[in-house]
Amino acid sequence: MKYLLTFALAGLCFFASAKEVAGVDVPDNLSLNEQTYVLNGAGVRDKFFMDLYVGSLYLPAKANSLDAVLSQSSAIVRLDILSDLITSEKMRSAITEGFDAATAGKQDDAMKANIAAFMALFDSEIKPGDRFVLLASDAGVTAYKNDVAQPQIGDKAFAAALISIWLGDKPAQKSLKSQMLGK
Repeated sequence: MKYLLTFALAGLCFFASAKEVAGVDVPDNLSLNEQTYVLNGAGVRDKFFMDLYVGSLYLPAKANSLDAVLSQSSAIVRLDILSDLITSEKMRSAITEGFDAATAGKQDDAMKANIAAFMALFDSEIKPGDRFVLLASDAGVTAYKNDVAQPQIGDKAFAAALISIWLGDKPAQKSLKSQMLGK
């Protein structure tokens, strides 16, 4: 009986340490490039009552505002695709709109070139179960699709614009921003 109780408590602790959002396991921590990031918050991007993806924000230290996120040396936005309504074309369109909102439509040639290079991430088919990990740092953005790294793109300004797609003044979805910021 003693062993059964110990096993049950150990199992409870295991499940308490992971979060599930819309059927997606969202771990409390991520490790990438020998850095550990803590889950800041996660939520669902939806449209017309359809769950499109789970968006998660991971940081070196928790933060509750865009400024606090951008003051850190790096941040991870993780997108877990839930719906087959997310196509490559629709993702490129949404990301383009997101960059326009994040930069108030003011993009210099360098930003435009970085956005164009970033869009290559969405050239191949996107299907439910795909995972995008976007590591934004002072050195730019390294994107991963299903654990396959893409070349680093941009600089600190590009990384800030990317993070602002979800956390800026005109986010992809206000409720998702709030959830990612742990509010």
